[in-house]
Order: sequence, then C-alpha cells, then structure tokens
Amino acid sequence: MCIALMTLVAMLAGMPALLSGDQSVRNEEEGSTMHTIRITFDEGAAERHAIIATLEDNATTRDFMALLPLALTLKDYASTEKVADLPGTLSTQGAPAGFEPATGDLTYYAPWGNLAIFYRDFSYSRGLVHLGRITDGLEHLHFSGSRRVTIARATAATQP
Repeated sequence: MCIALMTLVAMLAGMPALLSGDQSVRNEEEGSTMHTIRITFDEGAAERHAIIATLEDNATTRDFMALLPLALTLKDYASTEKVADLPGTLSTQGAPAGFEPATGDLTYYAPWGNLAIFYRDFSYSRGLVHLGRITDGLEHLHFSGSRRVTIARATAATQP
C-alpha cells in the first residue's frame, strides 16, 4: 500500500502542467520542455482561424515565450513564408549558425529580428533559428496581403 501511494504521488508530481491546463510537455528522452502556442487570426467573431504549433526548448524560444501574448501583423515574404516584426530581439545563445526550413517551421530570423513562419520549403539560411513546428492549421497561411494575429500560449481550453 505504501509503495502504491508513493508511486501515485510521484506520478502526480510530474504532471503539474497537465493539472494547471498549461500545454507545456516535458520530453523525458531529450530532457527538455516543449511548449504549445496558438496563433489566432483576428478576422472578426464570425470566423476565427487558428494555427497550433509546438515549440522547442531553447534560449530563443524561451525569450519568445516571455513576450506572449503578442499581437502581430503577418505579411507574405517571397511567396514562401509569413513574417512579422517582433517588439525586441531574442537570444540566439547556443543556436546553430543557420537552419534549412521546411513547410510548417516557425523560426526567428536574427539579422532582421522577425518571426518567420514557412508555408513552403526553403534553402539553408544563415541567422535563421528554429523555434518549432505547426501541428495544426497550416492551411490558414495561404492568404495574400497581411493579416493581424494574436499569438498566445495554448491551454487545454484553446486546443482545436
């Protein structure tokens, strides 16, 4: 009975994020925490599209998460990615020199200090830091012009 109780307590101690509704998940194999964000298009109450993404745990992502919630304007760049200016620079400590993005990657382009969300594959780019990947709603990036969005931490209540 004591062993069963201790096992239950240990299991519950490892689940505070699930109990709080925060969608941060601890990846035990890699020893890192992954965060989930929701990008909501501010198109009015009638139709609000959303994108869900899972972010890695690195210095750049932690700085990005500290800015949330954020209201940004996404605009097209090179018919490959949607970009938005961030309110400040993010740390690139420990980041590789560059990254080769694929469809669905969320990145930070350090030379310009902006967020870049790829809806098409692209070539290796120096200064590009991988933040995470879209897990749902990629189709909502296929728009022309610019769109206002709100980026926030996802909770169990905001999941699709």
